[in-house]
Parts: sequence; structure tokens; C-alpha cells
Amino acid sequence: MTTLTKATGEAAARETPARRRRRVDRLPYLLLLPCLAIIGVLLLWPLGQVVMMSFYKLDSVRQLRGDREWPWVGLANYAQILGDPFFRTVLRNTVLFAVANVVLTMILGTLVGLLLNRLGKKMATFVASCVMLAWATPALTGTIVWKWIFDDTSGLVTWLFNKLPDGLSTAVFGRSDWTGYGWFNDPLLFFAILTVVVVWHSFPFIAVSVLAGLKSVPSELQEAARVDGAGPWRVFWSVTFPMLRPVFGILVVLSTIWDFKVFTQQFVLAGGTQDRSTFMLSIYSYAEAFSPPPKYGLGSSIAVILTVILLVVTGVYVRMVLRQEDES
Repeated sequence: MTTLTKATGEAAARETPARRRRRVDRLPYLLLLPCLAIIGVLLLWPLGQVVMMSFYKLDSVRQLRGDREWPWVGLANYAQILGDPFFRTVLRNTVLFAVANVVLTMILGTLVGLLLNRLGKKMATFVASCVMLAWATPALTGTIVWKWIFDDTSGLVTWLFNKLPDGLSTAVFGRSDWTGYGWFNDPLLFFAILTVVVVWHSFPFIAVSVLAGLKSVPSELQEAARVDGAGPWRVFWSVTFPMLRPVFGILVVLSTIWDFKVFTQQFVLAGGTQDRSTFMLSIYSYAEAFSPPPKYGLGSSIAVILTVILLVVTGVYVRMVLRQEDES
């Protein structure tokens, strides 16, 4: 027993600090292994399948089941998509829509977060609970409600416009009877309504996140700025915003990803994939893959292009945020 204890003590003495540090450093990676395994099964494996399908010509379910061979086409699907003028239209729609929605969502969410921070505890809790109802509502359910609001016969918006004086309605809008008016037929009006739906569903998360960040800002700094004569805007821009820059950076990245991938709201409001003038990349990929005749390879290539765009945008923005943090 004495010999064993002595040997153990000598082995511990021979262990260098660097070796002990390397052994301890492995622990975080071991703890992450279950999460990495789940991510690999639920995300990386399907993504790899989509990437693989984009290099083949797939036009039948029998091919997906493995009953027929997959003809290899290489980069032909990507060449066909990138060479199609309609793809540039879809890409323009997607980028403009995402930029507008990210800006509006961040502005509205930040304003609501600032409002919640100034309210009393009970009122802030009540307002935050009401605001979070929009976030908690499933995208499908909320979109159906908004589609009813803009229904051309019995919708709330149609009813309100019909209540306008005929002279005012005709002078401003050029018509007095709004029954039967197709709110979703005009592409510009469709995107405006879609923007309202997406912003309504997204801003509560931004508001609550900004509120959580505001709670970490020392009130002494803001009070000192006010004593020096700074107004509310100067206090926010010079004191609050620099301290919350990492929070805003993460929120912008998340909002960009969400708005680039909008599908459910557009599919429900448009009633399917008939109106190609309002296509964005997500629904364009779906339409190419599943509309008869199906073209699963083309749809997969569009999905891969969308993923690459999101990775590039996210990487560039995260790098900018990290560089700003290093400079500060």
C-alpha cells in the first residue's frame, strides 16, 4: 500500500503544468460533444444532402426513393439558376425586403425596449406581456389573421376604407368602393403588407433583448451625461448604444437570417406559388423543387445559394462587430 501511494505521488510530481492544463482544456470539448452530435444529425446531415442533390438532375420522387439513378450534372444547375434573369429579380426582391425589414424591426424593437425601460415595474410587465403575444403567436396563425384583416370582402381594412367619405376616398385613392379590391395583387402593396406582418411578428424579440441589455447599463453614466447637458438622443447614441453594440450586432445578424428566409408568411398571403412577381429566394427554391414538373436539383441549388449568401453576410457583419470591439 505504501509502495502504491509512493508511486502515485511520484507520477503526480512528474506531470508537468502544461500537460495538466491540456488535460483540463479537453473537458469543454467533451461537454460540447452531445450538442455537436445533435447539430450534426439535425442540421449538417440534411444540409449535406441538399448540397449533394444540387449536383444531380432529379425530377421524380422515384429518384429520391432510390428506385432510379441520379444523373450527375455537376454545376449545371447552378449555371442555369445564376444565368436566369429571373433569379436576379428574385435576389433583388429578397435583399430589398430583408434590408427594409431589418431596419424597421430594429428601430421599432429598440423604441419599444426603451419605452419598457422607462415604465414602472407593473406597467412594464403588462406591456411586455402584451408585446410578447405577437412573438408567441405561430407564424402560420398570425399570417392567417392578417390575411383576414386584408380580406377583399369582409376584412377589417376593407371595411375601414369603405367607411371613408366617398369624396375623400375618390380624391386620394381614386375609388370609393373597396369591396373586392385585391390587396395582394399589386407586388408593391403585397410587399408592404408582408413587411407589416413580418415586423409585427419580429419586433417583440428585439424589444425584450434590448430591454435586457439596458438593465446592464450603469445608470450613473446616463445621469452624468444628462448633467453635462446631453439630451435623450445624445445619451442613447453616446452612452447607451456603444455599451449595447454587441447586443445590437447579434440582433442584426439574427434578423437578417430570419428575414432572408421568410417563407410561411409569403406563402400564406400569396396563396401559394402562383404570383412569381413577388418571389423571394425561399419560396423560389420551394416552387422550383415541388411545382410540377418537380426539379429537386434546381431547388436544392437555390437553397445552397441562399445558405451561402447568409453565411457571407453573417460572417462579414460579425467580423465588423469584432473589429469594432477590438478598436474600442
